Amino acid sequence: MLVCQALLTGDELLSDLFPFKEIENGLIWEVEGKWVVKGAIDVDIGANPSAEGGEEDESVDDSVVKVVDIVDTFRLQEQPSFNKKQFVTYMKHYIKLLMPKLEAEKQELFKKHIEQATKFLLSMLSDLQFFVGESMHNNGSMVFAYYKEGSTDPTFLYLAVRLKEVKC
Repeated sequence: MLVCQALLTGDELLSDLFPFKEIENGLIWEVEGKWVVKGAIDVDIGANPSAEGGEEDESVDDSVVKVVDIVDTFRLQEQPSFNKKQFVTYMKHYIKLLMPKLEAEKQELFKKHIEQATKFLLSMLSDLQFFVGESMHNNGSMVFAYYKEGSTDPTFLYLAVRLKEVKC
């Protein structure tokens, strides 16, 4: 299994269990998330409570919650939304921190396409949710999520060059 970690923080943000599609000249990965039920499951052990003197309505009060699989799996932490100025400021700061960590060929790809990728994200800024990794580091890699028209499950966007793949 491959796990993708943020270059700057080491937070695990994605794995090969979640297929991705490259968009924006390969600079952004698009990953489909799913709402899933997390918690107790109902197990039928074949007993007949009425025949054994038990009540038919006997049940355990289990807490069952719906979570988004990617958020839950990688313990992503939702962050407040950005306005346009805040987002541009974040991206400029993040680019300065990230560039020295990239290999030369990835630096060229990043320089060539980051402006277009940033414009793409800005065009949907009001629809985005923002997440960071488990460390909640201020300079950490941001993960973006939005709902495609008509979809009940979120789609996640990752800046691909900021991830390093690690075999587990």
